[in-house]
Amino acid sequence: MRSLLYITSALVVMALAYWAYSENYKTQASLDRVEQLQREIGQMQEQLAVLRAEWAYLNRPDRLRDLAELNYGRLGLLPLAPEQFGRVDQVAYPPDDMPEITETFDVFGEIDQ
Repeated sequence: MRSLLYITSALVVMALAYWAYSENYKTQASLDRVEQLQREIGQMQEQLAVLRAEWAYLNRPDRLRDLAELNYGRLGLLPLAPEQFGRVDQVAYPPDDMPEITETFDVFGEIDQ
């Protein structure tokens, strides 16, 4: 009876050792994946910073003014003037009283994408 207990205990210890070994490798693989994702996120943040800098450089008012003057004959772009801007209270918003939907409609067909 004792030998059966020893053999069972040894098998349980070996099974737990195998389980711990496999969990260790799964954990290592997950940590490697996290590091890879963090590297990708860092690279994308750097790319985004470069794109924002390029956008700011290309949208400089003096550059846009020069481009508008250069391409006036082709595009008809006029330089911006302060009187072209308005206040928020001058914006015409749609009326708040929308008509109620009283009828239902069946729609058939497929959506083209």
